[in-house]
This record gives sequence, C-alpha cells and structure tokens, in this order.
Amino acid sequence: MRRERGKSRGLFWVTLSAALALAILAALGTWQLQRMAWKEALIEQIAVRAKAEPIFLDGAATLFRAGEDLEYTPVRARGRFLHNQEMFYFASGPKGPGYHVYTPLIGPSGDVLLVNRGFITEGERKLDRGLGSDPAPLSEVVGLLRSPEKKSLFAPANDRDHNLWFWRDQKGMADQALGAGSEARKKALPFFIEAVSAPAGAELRPGTPRGGVTRLELPNRHLEYALTWFGLGLALIGVYVVFVRNRLQANRERFILGASGGASRRRSWGKT
Repeated sequence: MRRERGKSRGLFWVTLSAALALAILAALGTWQLQRMAWKEALIEQIAVRAKAEPIFLDGAATLFRAGEDLEYTPVRARGRFLHNQEMFYFASGPKGPGYHVYTPLIGPSGDVLLVNRGFITEGERKLDRGLGSDPAPLSEVVGLLRSPEKKSLFAPANDRDHNLWFWRDQKGMADQALGAGSEARKKALPFFIEAVSAPAGAELRPGTPRGGVTRLELPNRHLEYALTWFGLGLALIGVYVVFVRNRLQANRERFILGASGGASRRRSWGKT
C-alpha cells in the first residue's frame, strides 16, 4: 500500500513540474507574439515618418524638449558646419569598415546640432578632403532625428584621444567637439540628425560623407522565437505522455506479476 502511494506521489510531482514548465513556455511564446505585433507597428510607423515632410529644427527642438516622440522624423536644419571638429563613429559600409562622420552645425540662433553626415571609408578619412576654413559657408541639411543611445554591454568604450566612437554618446560627443562648459556646449541640442542621401546624380568629391545611413528595417524574428517556445511546449507534452504511459505500463506489469505470484503461492499452500 505504501509503495502504491509513493508511486502516485512521484507521478504527481512529475505532472506538476511538467504543467509549470508548459505554462512558462506558453507564456514566453505568447509574449513573443505580442512583441511581434509591437515591432510590426513600429516598423510601419518608422516607414511613415521617414517619408513625411521635414519640420524645421527650431520646431523639432521645442517638441523634443516637451517629451514628444520624434524618432525618425525628418528635420530641416540650416547653419554652418564646424568641419575641424568632426568626429568618427566606427561603422560598416557596403565596401567594408569605415566611419560615420559627425559634424557640429551651428544654427542662426546659436543652437548646435550634431549631424551624422554619412559614411566614409578608412582610406577616405586619410585624404585631404578639402573642407576649407571654419566656419564653413551656410549649409542646409535634411536628416532623420535620432535620440542618444545608452552604451550596450558589448560596445567598446569610446576612444576620445583618437576621436574614435563606438556608441552614440551625445553628451560625450558634444563635450569633445565644443568643449565641456563652453557657451556653445550649453546650446547643444540633445539629439542627432542623420543626413538623408544626396540627390541622384549629385557629384560628391572624394571623401565626402555619403548620407542615407539610417537603417529603417528593424530585425523582426519574434515569430521564429514564438514558434520555438511553442515547439518546446509540444515536445514537453510528448515527453510527458510517453513518460506517464511507460510508468503506468510498468506499474500494471508489476501488479500483474504480483497478482500471479500471489495466486501461485496460494495454490502451492493448498497442495500442502
């Protein structure tokens, strides 16, 4: 009798553990489906925003400071580039590694905007790119607004001594380009813009940054992750069913053997 209770208790704990694991796997799969819906909505929002008419920099700055979500919103800015203060953000391009060139732009009101003007190769950085004296002539740039980012766990530390950046540290870049505590630094806007690509057919001098580096396609593998979790849940159900069936079969066989053994003993006692 005690042995049967022990077997039932063991099966109970196995069933409880399997049920808890299955609930966790189902919850993870459902969460990934929710993430997929969120990511699809975000991708659609980015596509719509990126094609909208640009807003002027002053309006963008006011809305951003008021807490508006302006990520990927086109912005039109006018001012003079400080080419002698440009910074280099390590990135990959179609022909290999290179840099995104971040350059301060001083607007008519004195506000300073850090502009990602586009991609250059390692070799182009070493060229005499003919940038001329500073401040440069009045320029206009259209780009997509991007918020500062936080350093990820695996990103290397930015190398300010060699003007080499591995993550978009807006505060650090502004300090580097404008001087911490300077009047220009106090007027630095708390976001970047990433320049759109030059018009088709435009002639670019060697070493001129090529805009259009913003990635508008976000990775979306949440359906794959959801199917993985749900698949593990189905596998768990299969393993549980096989385990319980084998356990019950083994118990049945032991019961039959025990019963037949008891009958044999009774017959042998009867003969004596």
